[in-house]
Amino acid sequence: MMTNVDLNKQINPHFRSVWYSDKPYNILKGGRNSFKSSVIALKLVFYVLSHSEEKVNVVVIRKVANTIRDSVYLKIQWAINLFGAASLFSMTVSPFKITFKPTGSTFYFYGQDDFSKLKSNDIGDIIAVWYEEAAEFKSEEEFDQTNVTFMRQKAACVPFVKFYWSYNPPRNPYSWINEWSDRMANESDYLVHSSSYLDDKLGFVTDQMLADIERIKQNDYDYYRYIYLGEPVGLGTNVYNISLFNLVKAIPDTERIIYQFFAVDSGHQQSATTCLHLGLGHKGNVYLIDTYYYSPAGKVNKKAPSILSKELFDFETKQAKLFPGAVVQKRTIDSAEGALRNQYFEDYEIRWHPVAKKKKIVMTEYVQSLLADGRFCYLPTENNLKYFIEEHKRYIWDEKTIMDENPKVVKEDDHTCDAFQYFCIDNAKLLGLKR
Repeated sequence: MMTNVDLNKQINPHFRSVWYSDKPYNILKGGRNSFKSSVIALKLVFYVLSHSEEKVNVVVIRKVANTIRDSVYLKIQWAINLFGAASLFSMTVSPFKITFKPTGSTFYFYGQDDFSKLKSNDIGDIIAVWYEEAAEFKSEEEFDQTNVTFMRQKAACVPFVKFYWSYNPPRNPYSWINEWSDRMANESDYLVHSSSYLDDKLGFVTDQMLADIERIKQNDYDYYRYIYLGEPVGLGTNVYNISLFNLVKAIPDTERIIYQFFAVDSGHQQSATTCLHLGLGHKGNVYLIDTYYYSPAGKVNKKAPSILSKELFDFETKQAKLFPGAVVQKRTIDSAEGALRNQYFEDYEIRWHPVAKKKKIVMTEYVQSLLADGRFCYLPTENNLKYFIEEHKRYIWDEKTIMDENPKVVKEDDHTCDAFQYFCIDNAKLLGLKR
């Protein structure tokens, strides 16, 4: 049996225009904890339950298929449970499908990265399509490629397929999706809706969440505006706010290092090789313990991978002894670096974990998440000050690309910056980083 749900207690008044929208196209943008995705999930489940006499289908799409399980799939399950209807649905993960047993109505989940499979699937009886985290898509043309396919498979019982997009606006005001949603706001068949955690009148944002938001607001107001208010605040020139790099003379007596990490950005003929040694304290703070740095610039005889391998091993061995009770949790390296990684494994049978580069605007946001939390500290070692801090002070966006969809940084003396980004990306889940 389903539960009678008072939707007025589940949907904030700010979202009533979304719930009662008669538009075929609905764009929901907003900051973190605005609950826009929850409203869409409730609406889609309500659609299916309302068609109790006929089969209807819903398509849910993420840019990358491997993000489905922990996002939209769980969100639809949450909405079903809220209606007390879990016993009326069957759920599978290979493939991801959730089916309403009385009618056969089904939620289909796809990744846009498998477009051929998505396009060839003849689902039929479609009433709604949801693009979650729509800012991850490359352009509006990616939507156009699939929308026409779904429109052709409209269910006979509805006048049109309803489309939903949800996303957090990128920082760059000139990002394609920011410009697209601004343009669509003038179209009569589109609803463009903005929200933030401040629109919560039902108490969904807990005191703990509010305290976390307030801490970030105090540490980095622009980052707060971007993440929680959903405002495209722009890039400025400096990538990071250097005042958020906290200098400490030593690891505080009140904090114990529980994990150690090493992160490498390597080069050969002209580019430097650096290795960061970082520690995670039991209170969640991250400490840069020391930095290895070698630059071949101006040197006649460059160090071969075999020499760099030995020096990195010696650096790691020496540093790890500083915290004998803390295991080395992960060694991270750029996935494009094969020579040094292979040499290290041949020499010591230790594998470095490769991390694929992402767009620079994405990579830097993982670091900014850590900085805005006020959880990054560094020790005043010679190399930390000479290389890590100085490189981050000079780390800036290329002004000629600030208005581009994919802005670039000035690629000069940025090796510790890259290594720090690899570390944050590779350990984002453990560190509780978000973007």
